[in-house]
Amino acid sequence: MSDAELVLRSTRVITPEGTRAASVAVADGTITAVLPYDAPVPEGARLEDLGDHVLLPGLVDTHVHVNDPGRTEWEGFWTATRAAAAGGITTLVDMPLNSLPPTTTVAHLRTKRRVAAGKAHIDVGFWGGALPDNVKDLRPLHEAGVFGFKAFLSPSGVDEFPHLDRDPLARSMAEIAALDGLLIVHAEDPHLLASAPQQPGPRYADFLASRPRDAEDTAIAQLIREAKALHARVHILHLSSSDALPMIAEAKAEGVRITVETCPHYLTLTAEEVPDGASEFKCCPPIRESANQDLLWQALADGTIDCVVTDHSPSTADLKTDDFATAWGGISGLQLSLAAVWTQARERGHGLEDVVRWMSARTSELVGLDTRKGAIAAGRDADFAVLAPDETFTVDPAALQHRNHVTAYSGKTLYGVVKSTWLRGQRIVADGEFTEPKGRLLTRQS
Repeated sequence: MSDAELVLRSTRVITPEGTRAASVAVADGTITAVLPYDAPVPEGARLEDLGDHVLLPGLVDTHVHVNDPGRTEWEGFWTATRAAAAGGITTLVDMPLNSLPPTTTVAHLRTKRRVAAGKAHIDVGFWGGALPDNVKDLRPLHEAGVFGFKAFLSPSGVDEFPHLDRDPLARSMAEIAALDGLLIVHAEDPHLLASAPQQPGPRYADFLASRPRDAEDTAIAQLIREAKALHARVHILHLSSSDALPMIAEAKAEGVRITVETCPHYLTLTAEEVPDGASEFKCCPPIRESANQDLLWQALADGTIDCVVTDHSPSTADLKTDDFATAWGGISGLQLSLAAVWTQARERGHGLEDVVRWMSARTSELVGLDTRKGAIAAGRDADFAVLAPDETFTVDPAALQHRNHVTAYSGKTLYGVVKSTWLRGQRIVADGEFTEPKGRLLTRQS
């Protein structure tokens, strides 16, 4: 600790060994030691005494649609990373679609990185995309440092990112498996979606019927078969159907290399509470019933679901019409994810250690950043969120840092106020005041 430049002290520090009173020493942006609470502060080091506020590792959100460049009126790196920082997130991985161009070639990745440079308030990495015609681009993208490859099994909602039918999926998965890369998949079966009842209009019940659980379940079963045959690494995105959980648990027990995420909106919002015409609640797959939600929480607790990420997918307000069939599908929740999950977790008997595991440790592990991110431990980046877990706030959309102030959480009272967020030992936001951008652009660690 003698070389420490900064010491953060709290009566509640969440470490891999549990929550305890501790002093966390930082030098050159790295945690050098986690010491007893009353350890002496070395000469020349600055002490930040956090009192009883909880010091937790900065969250790592591996599913964010920044939409920059090309659709920056929807979001953008400046606003997305400010919103993330305000919510205790210190690293995000940007999805390859909804930007123009999509991140499906090395040239497009370079474009994305040029746009993000200088605008990122937190660290940012990038997913690549797997399309029917870009198998040749997957290895170069992997070598350029993307964290893996996203594919859709059903239409994505944007023409420039077509979905993979069975044969293109097999070709892409085989190529990615040869790289020991990671394929992340929006898993809904297009044929079952096409055969589901399609009733336009404002009724949420009609929209829910148009995205049946069977569509998720069938697509996930296909992915399990393909992953098992190729010994491929596959990650299921934004799981909403609890019916798929038994087959996922069985596949994991058999050694299939499959991981699964779900999202705050599936864990905290229910179909029963969605007002007709309120398309700020629209996402695909959809928010389902409360009984389904209970099973998702059970799967988080037993490890069938690995992690929780936002799938922050904003748009301009005019695209959120009162017709669920045509409104843009996506939930804006980047700034609110920690508070939303913690509010529901505490009601269900979970602690902040569980939330950190789902939203920081396991997400870091998913993308191979767990040697630097995801824990308060010596050798990790000094990325922190300082949280008052028992304080509440009521969500005012106008007060959010998102570019467009549309959110399904409007008016909800949530537990957990982020007092400050730190990136590599520097406070980047406190009490609504931001520093200039200090984020780095990350590449996959080989």
